[in-house]
Order: sequence, then C-alpha cells, then structure tokens
Amino acid sequence: MNKDRNNHIVIKNIGFSLLAEGKTLKVRADGYSMYPSVKPGAVIFIEPLAPETNLVPGEIIAWKRESGFVVHRLFRILKTNDNISYITRGDSCASEDPPVNRELIAGKVVRVENGSGIIKTSGKELVSKPYYVYNRLAVWVLVRLRRILTK
Repeated sequence: MNKDRNNHIVIKNIGFSLLAEGKTLKVRADGYSMYPSVKPGAVIFIEPLAPETNLVPGEIIAWKRESGFVVHRLFRILKTNDNISYITRGDSCASEDPPVNRELIAGKVVRVENGSGIIKTSGKELVSKPYYVYNRLAVWVLVRLRRILTK
C-alpha cells in the first residue's frame, strides 16, 4: 500500500513538472465527475497555460491539489479587489469546488479521446454549459447498472 502511494506521489509530481516545463500532458480520466463530456477511461490532453491566457467559463481546466489533478469545468470567475478566484464544477457534481487562484491552475483540456473513438478538440466541442441535474441522474443510473451487471 505504501509503495502504491509513493508511486502516485512520484507520478503526480512528474505531471506537475511536465506542465510547468510547457509540455502537454496525456492522462487517462478516472471517475464520473465530468460525465458525459469526459467518460471514465477517456484520454485527456492537458496543455499548460501561458501567463497571458484568458480563461473562459465553460472551458475544462486542470488544477492542482495535494492528491493530484482535478479536471473540472470552469464554472465562474470571481473578481474582488485585486484578487481573482476560479470556481470549477464537475459536469455531474452536486456542487462547486472550492475557489482556486491562478497559481493552482495547471492547464486546460484541449482534447478528449473517448474509448469509443470519439475525439473532441478545443472549441465548441469542449466549451459548454452542462445540464447538471440530468448528468447526475445519468451517472446515478449508470453506476447502479454497473453494480447489478458485475454481481
């Protein structure tokens, strides 16, 4: 167990370093938080942000936390005095994530390759306004069906 945790930490740090060096990161998605835009097992491409990049609500971004990356959609941008905070939310999540500042944003998703061969690239295909309630309901049904079918 400790070996798995150490491997995870090393991989996480390599990912952070590659993005900091300007490299695009290719990562396999895990979980249903971005369903149906990003399905479990999809391959996502995270491109580092240039300092002058303006983020737009609706884009999918990756931000850093202790356990690794969070890849969620930019929900809104809060501007108070000289401080700017970014609020993200998974497409099928019940609530928003805590605010993050620009330094924690590792990059943005520029390409998604789903297991079924569907490829979404930057632009209208990735920037959208999700239907949160519908997405949560769809995930709930999918998870229950998967549990029934794997018994």
